[in-house]
Amino acid sequence: MSDYQIRFEPSAQRVHAEFNGERIADSERVVIVHETRLAPAYYFPAEDVRMEVLAKTAFTTHCPFKGNASYWSVKVGDRVAENAAWAYEDPYREAAPIRGYLSFYPNKVSLLREGGEEFAVEKGVHGNPLADWLVREAWKAGSSAELAGEFFKFVRGAGTPLERSTIIIPTLHPQIFATVLVWRADTPGMRVIYEPHDILQTPKFADSPFAPIIRGAGGVRRRLEDADCKLDFPVVRDLHAEGATDYAAMPFRFADGQINVMSMTSFARGGFSTAHLGQVYEVLPALARLFEVHAQRRTATALLETYLGRHTGERVLKGLVKHGDGEHLHAVIWFCDFRDSTPLSKSLGRKAYLRQLNRFFYCMAGAVLEAGGEVLRYIGDAVLAIFPIEGDAAPACERAVQAAQIAARRVKDMNEMNPDKPPLRYGIGLHVGTVTYGNIGVPERLEFTVIGAAANEAARVEGMTKELKTPVLTSAAFAEAYGKALVSLGKYPLKGLEGEHELFTLPDAPLTE
Repeated sequence: MSDYQIRFEPSAQRVHAEFNGERIADSERVVIVHETRLAPAYYFPAEDVRMEVLAKTAFTTHCPFKGNASYWSVKVGDRVAENAAWAYEDPYREAAPIRGYLSFYPNKVSLLREGGEEFAVEKGVHGNPLADWLVREAWKAGSSAELAGEFFKFVRGAGTPLERSTIIIPTLHPQIFATVLVWRADTPGMRVIYEPHDILQTPKFADSPFAPIIRGAGGVRRRLEDADCKLDFPVVRDLHAEGATDYAAMPFRFADGQINVMSMTSFARGGFSTAHLGQVYEVLPALARLFEVHAQRRTATALLETYLGRHTGERVLKGLVKHGDGEHLHAVIWFCDFRDSTPLSKSLGRKAYLRQLNRFFYCMAGAVLEAGGEVLRYIGDAVLAIFPIEGDAAPACERAVQAAQIAARRVKDMNEMNPDKPPLRYGIGLHVGTVTYGNIGVPERLEFTVIGAAANEAARVEGMTKELKTPVLTSAAFAEAYGKALVSLGKYPLKGLEGEHELFTLPDAPLTE
């Protein structure tokens, strides 16, 4: 087994660092650190660094023989290099010679010898430069789009004549079929497209190389310069007309067998060489694992948002997963109910009733989401939602009223579009109070929801909409927090609650039929 070593050497030359045209470090006491399979790192004494242009970040890394590294971003003028400098502030014994020293990434900050000669960014020790990048840099990407963008940029910088690339990753999502990442050398950043399931039925997908590849047919290579090149896909014909010289689309798999696709296009004479494609092909399995990590997190986030709601999903992802985890939350509580649900479930067939129920949820839950609320639960034919209050309660109350108005318009439109269906009728109850927002149930089957007297009171308020023949009712607590004109309908007893409670409705709320 070859030894892994670290060695410290004083620089024989004065070294300085520049960023955005300004010198940010200058020293005759630079220490060069030689570490197995890494390019030399140049460490400057902290007193020879302009620390006023550095801002410490929360980012850290760990080395088992050097210690914990702290990081700084560099800002000069309008340019910023994130986490461009690092230091081992309390190094282990093996790294004692660099205590009080900082180093800079040469791909972010220019390092120059005395006389102005810039240090070259040395290549890694792997025969394939993409493999070295994969080990050293790829893990830093915070998303699949960032990973793809940095990878293609490095591929092009390593000498591959890559001009365009597209990655398609099928996605487990009720609305999205695939995440599409589009990169072009002449355009900054990545374009991210979320293709809906309907794309599967369109010629755009069915006639593309991606369709057979995702079905397991292998890859596609078209040498567009060749006179006898097969122009069998619309994208291939379009690229040929633009003057592209080479097109390659390759499958790459996730651990569960899911097939994804990466395409590469060149406009250079001769296209891609065997070495160019070989370097990408060699690292593709490892690169696929990184894309899979990002894809799985996005899938988890999407499913949690879909089944729990956006805010609730975020809380679960942030660690509120244990039985009993939760918090007190001041909010507007929205409770609505589908009128005539029981007789409709008996008079309509199962499928027809489910379609009618989903029309109701489209009108109610869709209105809550459009107005910035959070749908917590579908309770049979009812919807429980909240509008969290931060500081002043009036804005949350305003959003809840907007949601009720949106719901009324949706119901009206839905009934007009379906004159042959039983009309949708509903009741909405609005209340303001503090609820417990957290995990309930048993450890093996939890539900993240709101519980407490305030949630019960919202349901009781809604229960009066049928008796008072108005689709929207609010409590006195809501009316006070809202602060705008509402119509008092008098005081009434509410089931399970002591005393009588004043109820209000919106000035323009229509009577129920």
